[in-house]
Formats: sequence, C-alpha cells, structure tokens
Amino acid sequence: MATRAVRLVYPPSLLNRPIINQLIRRFELTVNILRAQISLEEGWLEVEFTGETSEIDRAMGWLTSEGIEVKDIA
Repeated sequence: MATRAVRLVYPPSLLNRPIINQLIRRFELTVNILRAQISLEEGWLEVEFTGETSEIDRAMGWLTSEGIEVKDIA
C-alpha cells in the first residue's frame, strides 16, 4: 500500500459537484481530508490517498481530466 498527499484545486465551475464522492466510488482508495478551504469563487482540499500506486495514479489522472489541478504536497 502506498500513501500520497496532494492538494486538489477546484475551479469555480466544479465547486458544486460531488467530486470526492465520485472519487471514492470509482477507485479503491482510502481518502483522508487533511485541510480544506472553500469559497464561492474557488476551493482547495489537501487529501491523503492510501491504496495501490496504480490506483492512486489512475485517480489523479481522472481528477485532472475532470478539470481539477492536482499538486503533490510534502
């Protein structure tokens, strides 16, 4: 099992979509929300993914394809 911490930066158009819910349903990962800041104009979440490395990579690719910026954090 691998663990990876990332910041997910949401554009305004995606703030009302249940992205984390979809992420958990689509991928076999444990998702731990570490921090979050959401406003009407923008939002970000810092999350920790735990699972197989290939599944984490697939999830990050899906998030990017949905329009979410994914940044690694230490």
